[in-house]
Amino acid sequence: MILHCCLIFSHLVKVRLKTVMYFCMMNFITGATGLVGSHLVAKLLLMGESVMALRRPQSDSRLLKDVLAREFSDPKVAFDKISWVEGNITDYYTIETALQQAHAVYHCAATVSFRSSDKDIVLHTNIQGTSNLVNAALHCGIKKFCHVSSVAALGRTGEGQPITEEASWKNSDINSVYALSKYRAEREVWRGIAEGLNAVIVNPSIILGAGRWDDGSAAIFKTVDEGLKFYTKGINGFVDVKDVVDVMVLLMKGDFQGERFVVSAADLSYEELFKQIASNLNRKPPSIYARPWMGELAWRYYALKQLLSGKKALITRETARTAKNKHFYPATKLKQRTDFKFRPMPDSIAEICKQYKSESIS
Repeated sequence: MILHCCLIFSHLVKVRLKTVMYFCMMNFITGATGLVGSHLVAKLLLMGESVMALRRPQSDSRLLKDVLAREFSDPKVAFDKISWVEGNITDYYTIETALQQAHAVYHCAATVSFRSSDKDIVLHTNIQGTSNLVNAALHCGIKKFCHVSSVAALGRTGEGQPITEEASWKNSDINSVYALSKYRAEREVWRGIAEGLNAVIVNPSIILGAGRWDDGSAAIFKTVDEGLKFYTKGINGFVDVKDVVDVMVLLMKGDFQGERFVVSAADLSYEELFKQIASNLNRKPPSIYARPWMGELAWRYYALKQLLSGKKALITRETARTAKNKHFYPATKLKQRTDFKFRPMPDSIAEICKQYKSESIS
C-alpha cells in the first residue's frame, strides 16, 4: 500500500512538473517585427506563453504593435511582455546566449528581395543566419525548432504540375536568388535534424495579411486600390498569415519532427486575386492583359529608373517572369496528417481589405 501511494505521488509530481514546464516554456522568435513573426507573437501571447524575440537596433516595431492592437484591449501591456534581445541572426554568439534561456525556437526571419543588387545580403542572411540558429539550438539543447521556409525552396517543376513536399530541387535560371537562399537555408535545418535537432519545416506559398501596405505582399492591396490596370494569367498559391501561424504552433505542439509541410490555402490566378481585392475595395479591376513581352519591357524600364533615381524598382526581372508562370501547391499532406482547415481565401481577402480601408482612412 505504501509503495502504491508513493508511485501515485511520484506520478502526480511528474505530471505537475510537466504542466509547470509547459507554461514556463520560453519561445524564441526571429523576425518578430515581420508579417509572420508579428502574428506569431500575438498568438503565443494570447495563449499565455512567454516570448523572447530577436530584433536589430534599427528594427521598426510598428507592424507588431498594429497586430497587437487588433488582438488585445491593452496592446502596450502585451508588447511589454516580450523579452527583447538586440542583435542579428548572423551574429552567432548573440544567438547562442539568447537560446540558453529558451526551450522552443520559431525561425521567421529572412531577407526577402528579388533585386540583383541585394543578392549577397539575401544569400548571407538567409543561409548563415539559419546555420547559426541551428548550431546554437543544437548546442543549447532546444526542445523544438520550427523553420519558416517557402515553397520557393521546393524549386520548380514543369508548368502546370503540382509541387509537393517530395519535390527535388533542380538548379534552373527560373529559380530566383531568394529561392536559392531558402533552399540552402532549409538544407541547414535538414543537417541539424541529422545531428539530432527536433525540427519541423513549413513551406508557405505567398502569404497574405494586413501588414506594411508599401511593402511585401500587403502592397498588392494598395496597388489595386490606387488603380492597377494590368493583370497576368499566372497562377500561384496563396495563404492567410493567420493560417501559417496556426499551422506552425500546431506542428510545434504536436508529435511532428523531421518533416516539412506545404502550407497553402488555394491556387489563384493573379487575375482572380486582383478582381477579388478590387471588388472588396470598390475599385475597378485590372482590365488589360499584360502579355509576356510587356513584362519584359516593364522590368527593364524599372531597372533603368532605379539606376537613375536610386528608388527601388517596383517590378524586377524575377517578379515579372513569376507573374506569368503557373504553379500549384497542394497542401494535401498537411490536411491528411492534421485535419487542418484553411480559411477560405475570399474570406481572408475580404478581411484584409477591411483592415486596409480602416487604416488608410485613419
